Amino acid sequence: MTEQRFHVHLAHRIDPTRNMARFYHVAIEVDLFGEICLTRSWGRIGTLGRDRQQVFDDWTAAAEAMDRLVSAKRRRGYRSTT
Repeated sequence: MTEQRFHVHLAHRIDPTRNMARFYHVAIEVDLFGEICLTRSWGRIGTLGRDRQQVFDDWTAAAEAMDRLVSAKRRRGYRSTT
């Protein structure tokens, strides 16, 4: 491990006319085994949602994958929460 940066992005998409209230959370973390993981969680606001983890060899690859995912979600209407 050369770097210990943790990147987190939380977004939501709410459209009352379509009864839509979704969240999307993505984070880069180090797991218990020292692997760099991109963790994604998504679902309806108020639920636990679903999770998926992807392991990367370095921080740069994980950050690039995170940027691609976040930009795709922005194109679909998700907005960052502040």
